[in-house]
Amino acid sequence: MTTNQLRPGWGYVFAMAAAMLWGVSGPSAKYLFNAGVTPFQLVQLRLTITVVVMLAWLWLRQPRLLRIARKDIAYFAVFGIVGMGACQFTYLYAISKIHVAAAILLQYQAPFFIALHALVIQRERLSRPVWICLAAAAAGCYLVVGAYNVNLLSMNMAGIVTGLLSGVAFAWYSIHGEYGMRRYNPWTVLFYAMLFAALLWNIVHPPLGAFFRPYSPAQWGCIAYIGIFGTLLPFGLYLEAINRIRATRASITATLEPITAGLVAFAFLQETMEPLQLAGAVVVLAAIVFLQLNQEHDAKSPAAIRARTGHGDAETR
Repeated sequence: MTTNQLRPGWGYVFAMAAAMLWGVSGPSAKYLFNAGVTPFQLVQLRLTITVVVMLAWLWLRQPRLLRIARKDIAYFAVFGIVGMGACQFTYLYAISKIHVAAAILLQYQAPFFIALHALVIQRERLSRPVWICLAAAAAGCYLVVGAYNVNLLSMNMAGIVTGLLSGVAFAWYSIHGEYGMRRYNPWTVLFYAMLFAALLWNIVHPPLGAFFRPYSPAQWGCIAYIGIFGTLLPFGLYLEAINRIRATRASITATLEPITAGLVAFAFLQETMEPLQLAGAVVVLAAIVFLQLNQEHDAKSPAAIRARTGHGDAETR
């Protein structure tokens, strides 16, 4: 583990890159839902595509990252099914039932759940800058998605509930991904999470059934984007961020996603952003910048723990 790998700055870069890719993924998914694709089908499509591409890439370029210890199979199975599988489905189901902006807002309650876990379960004391940025990011998200114009109580209740559950699932994924990366490379953790989640969705849904539905070229383009640039890359980058700056800081930085979604809507859907939404974007960006100005080397980050314990990219003992 080199000194550069332990620098927290790259963690913020990776989290922001993941957020921007996710920001385009949400509207793309909504487009497919409007065309008749179901959340069940899209989850199967994106997970299966991701697993196939990752397996081919790792097998050819870094096969050592495919090695895991037998005793850790149960961890990866639970992490993939409960974390990745639930995170994927609840978010997409929420988008299919309520506005994309509202679904994003509900999912980005995850930083609060992560902070609460760190405070209550891990008995950690979060620094004042982290708490300030957590509050600022939440307020900024509320404004940037225009939640002040959205009557959540009038929306589909199943969408609201699954939106909140997506926040819980995203937090669970972030926290337990951090545990796995104390011994394994982030891409190893991601591959096996995707593998077990894909196996589940090809059991509960007819195996590869979603691939046999007729799609237009534009729909296949959205599916390919969501599979590679809306799933594989952003989830991998997000785990790389957690690897360096831990789950709380990474999840706060990822609140850049609603801003990206707003810019995409402005560019392609001619949707305008109100002054309060622009103010919210400024608040979120300010929170992310403030976090980076107060970079902290965290001795409990997975990268730091692996460096101390001598675990390699693929621990097999």
